[in-house]
Amino acid sequence: YIEGGFPASNPKDLEFFEGFDASELGHARLVAFTRARRPGGHAGDDPAVTCLTRLPAPVACIVAKSWRLHVEKVLRTTPEENLESVRDTVAYLARAGKEVIFDAEHYFDGFRDDPKYSLSVLRAAAGAGATTLVLCDTNGGTLPTELKAIVGRTVREFPDVSVGIHTHNDAGCGVANALAAVEAGAVHVQGTINGVGERCGNCDLVTTIANLQLKMGLKVLDEERLKRLTETSNYVAELMNLTPDTHRPYVGRSAFAHKGGLHVDGISKDPRTYEHVPPERVGNLRRT
Repeated sequence: YIEGGFPASNPKDLEFFEGFDASELGHARLVAFTRARRPGGHAGDDPAVTCLTRLPAPVACIVAKSWRLHVEKVLRTTPEENLESVRDTVAYLARAGKEVIFDAEHYFDGFRDDPKYSLSVLRAAAGAGATTLVLCDTNGGTLPTELKAIVGRTVREFPDVSVGIHTHNDAGCGVANALAAVEAGAVHVQGTINGVGERCGNCDLVTTIANLQLKMGLKVLDEERLKRLTETSNYVAELMNLTPDTHRPYVGRSAFAHKGGLHVDGISKDPRTYEHVPPERVGNLRRT
């Protein structure tokens, strides 16, 4: 899935979707993002929702609150009205023929405070037609052990719906949390190339893909595509006018650089002595 932006938020995102030819994609599906309709209204009257029905993206991703604190303090509405907003928005876009991914914002914070309500938000989305329920660690402060337990509990509650994970890196655990979620049963991981994102960044898809495939044995990409990870990471950095981080796991210029005498001696005899994976698997090079 390629989430191309929030078309109701600014003209540039809308222009991107209106001019995009989805038939150019090989196996990926284009996703348009929006929020649940405003409290007290109707999805069919909310332009942030209805604009998605006119766009070529076959998938809609809807974000809504799953933490009562946000429902009451930010939206200034009732927990019941928030549930109705979720149902109305998901059902409206599902009827329009969209595949619906539902992002439960602040899911882990909400689950700590009131797990019954956070689960009820997911039930509202699933009951209205969402095919994937994404658990968002929006503040990025959950640690892997707790996150894994909550994801596991949630997966058991929704055996017939795909569960996904959306992490931030505020505690330095963006990738670790995504991997923990997959171990707990999540089958959909949201992230960005190089972990680019607000504050401390999002889950880094480059590192996550390499770990899922090379460490956890899950087939994410075919081998030829996996070899393009380094190229892709550098391309995105260049596109954003950022200097590539030489110490990035797997794809950084220093990821397979060997300087110390013991290391160089070991590598010359057998690369396995000081390399956890062959650099060629991810399109990188060895340096000594």
